[in-house]
Amino acid sequence: MSEPSRFDRGHTDDLLTFLAASPTPYHAVANTAERLEKAGFRQVAETDAWDGTSGGKYVLRGGAIVAWFVPEGAAPHTPFRIVGAHTDSPNLRVKPRPDTGAHGFRQVAVEIYGGPLLNSWLDRDLGLAGRLTLRDGSTRLVNVDRPLLRVPQLAIHLDRSVSADGLKLDKQRHLQPIWGLGDDVHDGDLIAFLEEESGLAPGEVTGWDLMTHSVEAPAYLGRDQDLVAGPRMDNLLSLHAGVAALASAAAREDLQYIPVLAGFDHEENGSQSDTGADGPLLGGVLERSVFARGGSYEDRARAFAGTVCLSSDTGHAVHPNYAERHDPTHHPRVNGGPILKVNVNNRYATDGSGRAVFASACEKAGVPFQTFVSNNSMPCGTTIGPITAARHGIKTVDIGVAILSMHSARELCGDQDPYLLANALVAFLEG
Repeated sequence: MSEPSRFDRGHTDDLLTFLAASPTPYHAVANTAERLEKAGFRQVAETDAWDGTSGGKYVLRGGAIVAWFVPEGAAPHTPFRIVGAHTDSPNLRVKPRPDTGAHGFRQVAVEIYGGPLLNSWLDRDLGLAGRLTLRDGSTRLVNVDRPLLRVPQLAIHLDRSVSADGLKLDKQRHLQPIWGLGDDVHDGDLIAFLEEESGLAPGEVTGWDLMTHSVEAPAYLGRDQDLVAGPRMDNLLSLHAGVAALASAAAREDLQYIPVLAGFDHEENGSQSDTGADGPLLGGVLERSVFARGGSYEDRARAFAGTVCLSSDTGHAVHPNYAERHDPTHHPRVNGGPILKVNVNNRYATDGSGRAVFASACEKAGVPFQTFVSNNSMPCGTTIGPITAARHGIKTVDIGVAILSMHSARELCGDQDPYLLANALVAFLEG
């Protein structure tokens, strides 16, 4: 048996490229699909009949993707090994009637998506990207990746209390970005601009899903460049590691499981959509894979009973300025390896047997890992792990990479942790 593929600093270099090229969930899954295609995977349509052939396949639905590799001769009851992640990140998203303005400024009306650190979006050069839907029902990705929008902060001279009382932002009044000058606001100006940017005829766009992003490029940071600063690490860092691990596992000839990558949308607002973890997408794909290989409901039940999912999402590294906010005996450190997330109230799905699965994968990969629990005095966050476990009845383990500035427009991680995570995921998918 050949040794598993190993990722190194080059993996982190590639992560920076992936982050910059993926300003929205739609771009993230398109870039994931492109990487899978290069690894020999092929797209299958949900509206087509599926066959039971071996090889790599994937399904795209909006901002979500599910990809899997069927080894030669895999039985219908062969269990799955799943890496789960999400594609969305908190940001400012364009409203249905986007054209607005006041006092000589043209503005774009936005709504708050998820739970962003709102102050991190102030005085930052923003681009605009997303998905345009055309009259014929087709879609077109758009990415204006240059300084286009800005949410200007109020000068301290006009709010002296900000130094003593802290910044207080009204989500409706204070976060509408500026994108030009003029007293006349015309409905349709923004969409007309995007049609021109995309080479489309006027009036061709009838629907849109648009969001802002920071145009500052991801970069290494620090004296020794041992940190990485960039947008959307929560959770494109996990998606990027997952696709690299799936492609690596698919090159093996002795797989005992069917490796799967599931990238869901809408985790940041509850996962309840047809592309979210609480929707039917993953279960439908897994079941159809079983049935396409001639399996029965009994085979499906056997396959699910032996399946394990690693739900990979970023977590909290101990903050040097706020160490008291963390559990006193659990201080995950940047570049200390991936974290195992535990919460006895099932905000995370990890239990002792799941810990053993992850520990075995890390040992096989030669990767250290850490454990995260919340301070008892603070509420614990959650992710797709408990949803996946409850909806599909499969063993799920919550893991991730420890970062700082989670939900900021620009987050911070260690330069080694992305490839340590990817190495652990390869070992897990190979079984």
